[in-house]
Amino acid sequence: MTFEEDIKQAVDCLKNGGLILYPTDTVWGIGCDATNPDAVKRIYDLKRREESKSMLVLVDSDGALERIVDDIPEVAWQLIDAAVDPLTIIYDHPKNVATNLLANDGSLGIRITDEKYSKELCRRLRRPLVSTSANISGNKAPGIYSDISEEIKAGVDYVASYRRDDTEAPSPSNIIKVSEGGLVKVIR
Repeated sequence: MTFEEDIKQAVDCLKNGGLILYPTDTVWGIGCDATNPDAVKRIYDLKRREESKSMLVLVDSDGALERIVDDIPEVAWQLIDAAVDPLTIIYDHPKNVATNLLANDGSLGIRITDEKYSKELCRRLRRPLVSTSANISGNKAPGIYSDISEEIKAGVDYVASYRRDDTEAPSPSNIIKVSEGGLVKVIR
């Protein structure tokens, strides 16, 4: 399957409320349209994850980030510009996403992805994309496709072809919480 066909099928699935299994700039992820609360709930159910444990979302650009976070502190932009490795930033008061994605304090982790497949998914979907590790909650996150359990593979509606043969696992992202007033806290 070509990259173009793979992306098109994945985006069609996402637009129809489906779940996908796909490579990201970190580990393999389970994804859905981050504005669709029913799809988000299906991911929680598949992962057997408590809804109080929020999931992060990917966007493809600064502009996409600005559509889901009203007031981005200057320090967040500085961190994004300085980041060498994938960086997830937790923001207070996101908007235009399913409310069941948010943490108990109303915050949400968001990462601007530069990885080819996930960036193109976000660009074509024109919405933020849920990105949570492709594992049952509490189990090790799969860095490569061959590490993903059959239960997870069977629980999604589409599995990306791209990067299935990778043998080297990337690292999880760094996570930093940026609160109002510019307070910065390193989570991971």
